[in-house]
Formats: sequence, structure tokens, C-alpha cells
Amino acid sequence: MIELGNYNTLTIKRSTRVGLFLGDDDVDDLLLPNKYVPDDFEIGQELRVFCYLDHEERPIATTLEPLVTRNTFGYLEVAEVNQFGAFLNWGLEKHLLVPFREQPERMEKGKSYVVYCFLDPKSFRLVASARINRFLDNEELSLSIGQPVSILPYRTTDLGTEVIVEQRHKGLVFSDQIYRNLEIGQPARGYIKAIRKDNKLDVVLEPLGHEKLEPTAERIFRELEASGGMLPLHDKSDPGEISKRLKMSKKLFKKGIGVLYKERRIDIRDDGIYLR
Repeated sequence: MIELGNYNTLTIKRSTRVGLFLGDDDVDDLLLPNKYVPDDFEIGQELRVFCYLDHEERPIATTLEPLVTRNTFGYLEVAEVNQFGAFLNWGLEKHLLVPFREQPERMEKGKSYVVYCFLDPKSFRLVASARINRFLDNEELSLSIGQPVSILPYRTTDLGTEVIVEQRHKGLVFSDQIYRNLEIGQPARGYIKAIRKDNKLDVVLEPLGHEKLEPTAERIFRELEASGGMLPLHDKSDPGEISKRLKMSKKLFKKGIGVLYKERRIDIRDDGIYLR
């Protein structure tokens, strides 16, 4: 069955003046409009497309990549607010609705919010909610102390910053453990420090059991985290490129990555350095 709000691999059934009709064993009339049709295709070929409802509430396919998919969290900007709710820009032609009932506080045009995308069981439409805690579950955890995890900060409190862990669980980074910017809506890497008896998760921003790095390695490590875990620099990079990006000499850079590699915090590849 075609799953709305997710990517589907479908077969090209036929070509018409309005586009390609795609399908699987159960459906053979899902339209991929001409604007998204690849230059080269064959009947019977498989295409990976994202499926959602168009402005007339009809299932439709697109090759555009949304900023959030069904049953996942994302950080989206409000494009419009009207009598129905707030409409978010999620990278597709039709905006994603956040009904007023799913807004803890009224959303404002131009501001961005962490939301959860889901299929509304009553309307069978894809909608979003900013009531984050309702979609987080810490009942069943398959995590371990020290495990690296993806985190998405979504709220600050007196204790620290609440984060979404691995797109499923709720965690907290205590204020005294935040030594660098941890911005709401910006994905980051964290590590499980503690799993409490009530299954609450304590998260920290650096690996457990490591001594503090020497300053050069620390700077490179922080820049790697801020850049999504990769820097297009290595020991053969031009000194000017290194200086422009990291404000350090090539000699210091090589020393720093040597420390990180010895600590097993990075991999050095032909196209750059990567966090492990």
C-alpha cells in the first residue's frame, strides 16, 4: 500500500499529457506531475517518490524532498496563519497545517518551531503538532550508557535544555553540561550519561570517559560538531583553506587531528575528517 507522508518506491504504469501515473500491486493511478518527471524514464521503471495530498486532497507524488516526513520531528518556519491554523513550509508546494489545537501557544508567521508530523486519524490528512511531549515515549528504551545519539533540542527550562533523542525519546541536557551553543531546532550529537529509574534520560554533549582535549584538538572537535560531523580538510589540504576555516596553521591542524585520531574520535578520509 502507498504510505502518505513517506517515500514510496513505485512503478511507472503509464505516461500521459499531465504526467506519469505510478503504482504498485494495489494502486495504479498515483500522479507524478510533469514538472517532476525525470528526463529519461521507461514504462515499468521504478521511481522513489514522496507521497502526500495535493490542494484538492488527492494523493499525489513528488520528487521534491520534504524537510520532515510522517512520524518524525523537524524544525519548520511558519509561512502563513489563517482561521484554520498555522501553515508550515516543509519544502513542498502545499504547506503543512498545524491546527490551533496542536499549538501550545499561538504560532506566528516567520517564526520556526519544532513539530511532529503525523497522519490525523479523523481527517486522514498529514498535519503537524507542536505538543512535542505527546509523541515522545520513554517506556521502552534500547539505549546504553555512553551511547552516541542524535538529539534535537526543543525547549529550554530552568534545569537545562530538553531534547528529542533518536527521534523517539525525551532527554535533558543539564545547564551545567552545556559548554557550547545548543540551539532549539538544530540537530546535534549527544551521549547518554544516565538512565534513571523512571527512564528519564540524562544527556551530555561529549563522550564519557575522555579527558579534556588539548586546545587545538578541542577547537577542531567543536567545529566538526557544528558542521554536522564532517570537515572537508585533511593533512594534505592547502594551508590557506585550513587557516580560513579554523583560524590555525596547518602544523597546528595536523597536530590536532593526530590527537583526535589517537583518541578514536575521528576518521580521516580522502575527502576530509569525520566524527566517529
